[in-house]
Amino acid sequence: MDEVCEGKDFSFPAEEERVLRLWEELDAFHEQLRRTAGGEEFVFYDGPPFATGLPHYGHLLAGTIKDAVARHHAMRGRHVARRFGWDCHGVPVERAVDEALRIATRAQVLEMGVASYNDACRGVVTRYVAEWEAVVTRMGRWVDFEDGYKTMDIKFMESVWWVFAQLWDKDLVYKSFKVMPYSTGMKTPLSNFEAGQHRQFVPAETAMVSFPVVGDVDNAALVAWTTTPWTLPSNLALCVNAKFVYAKVYSVFKYFYCCVC
Repeated sequence: MDEVCEGKDFSFPAEEERVLRLWEELDAFHEQLRRTAGGEEFVFYDGPPFATGLPHYGHLLAGTIKDAVARHHAMRGRHVARRFGWDCHGVPVERAVDEALRIATRAQVLEMGVASYNDACRGVVTRYVAEWEAVVTRMGRWVDFEDGYKTMDIKFMESVWWVFAQLWDKDLVYKSFKVMPYSTGMKTPLSNFEAGQHRQFVPAETAMVSFPVVGDVDNAALVAWTTTPWTLPSNLALCVNAKFVYAKVYSVFKYFYCCVC
């Protein structure tokens, strides 16, 4: 048995590295998989990270919790495969390609060709795989990188559609509405994560917008003032308050309705 080191001479980093070397010598993770093969399966669904960025504190915290859950079931004799995956879809991948190729408009994508653009996206999804493997291994998490998966794999995408089909067949899919951040440039809703990327505070101009009233004898329009003009492309209706008083005003050869409350 190694001599126990205590007090000020003890180093947590050094001890961690010693344990990692021991695990590597024993091939501990794969040995555990071999010993539990054929046993009760514990399937661990892990939301894969984007490989277009480096791991940060949030990944380390969540990864530690995930590792604890998987280890708990593995130590109870269950077979826990723990395949590591990479998220290859979404705005972060396209943003990385746009920045690298200096693409700012849809016309540039079409000029390049959608197939070529997709190839460029596939080329960046594994940009930081080596760094991820180093960090995940260093934090002591046991995962299988060799038999990993990517969300752009045909089998993975087919499995997602299969799951959706099961939900549809069980009448668990319903249609609803939700207010979402929207990108007018990409013509698509954004997730909270995507909308929060590169967030910055900038001065914003307010706007006065006129909405023509259909059927008005004077071709008048409702006037609205907004402090968030970037939301106008997604507006579906203009609301009025039945308790407010509105005036019809003639100004510069045109009639307007405005609130006088």
